[in-house]
Amino acid sequence: MNDPAYRRTRENMQEFGGAAKTGKAFRESFAGIVRLVGDSYVSARLNAIIRKVCGLGTGARGERDIDLVSHVDLFKGFNLNLSKPFDTQFNAPSSPPVINAARDTVTWDIPDFDTDTFVLAPEGATHFKLALAAGFTSNYEWVPAIKGYEPVDEDVNGRGMVTYSAEIPLGGMVGSATNLVVDMSSYGAIPVTSALFAGTAIVFYQMVNGQLYEFSQGHAMKIAVGG
Repeated sequence: MNDPAYRRTRENMQEFGGAAKTGKAFRESFAGIVRLVGDSYVSARLNAIIRKVCGLGTGARGERDIDLVSHVDLFKGFNLNLSKPFDTQFNAPSSPPVINAARDTVTWDIPDFDTDTFVLAPEGATHFKLALAAGFTSNYEWVPAIKGYEPVDEDVNGRGMVTYSAEIPLGGMVGSATNLVVDMSSYGAIPVTSALFAGTAIVFYQMVNGQLYEFSQGHAMKIAVGG
């Protein structure tokens, strides 16, 4: 840990640890849905993006800032399950979710669509729900006193919410527009050092004797916008 010959290794280890902490907070902000839509490699793939953000940060190697707020675009289109890309499972025409000026509310409006044309459902599914998930992850910085990375903001770091649509039967038109809102105004003023990410998702169900049962596979989610 002190040999000059391993200085670069120590620097990489420090930044890897910072990326891991940041990635954990990111996943925690989507805790309400990530278990459904994430594959077994989501942590590693997410950490790879965060390492890229760290490489763009200011400071000495091994202590560079992890400035998510300035690099939210690097996460756009990130699929939480590579084998089930969101745009493959659901591709009905709609505008991306909209983040309001205060960065505490996200809306996603989906016009009426034909489920036969725009939904790729797993075999046996009878219904689905669309979901809008939003969560905050703070920028992280190196703190010499503890020789590790810590969030710049603790207030909303790792916090988020998910809103689901009503269940929608597979087959034919939905019959109306679907409007989803995630309102996080109860969190108070959002610090400028925390990034907001919004994901769009689809979750499948099977109706059995009038009861909806959640599928164990086939769900999908991507990070659609950040701000």
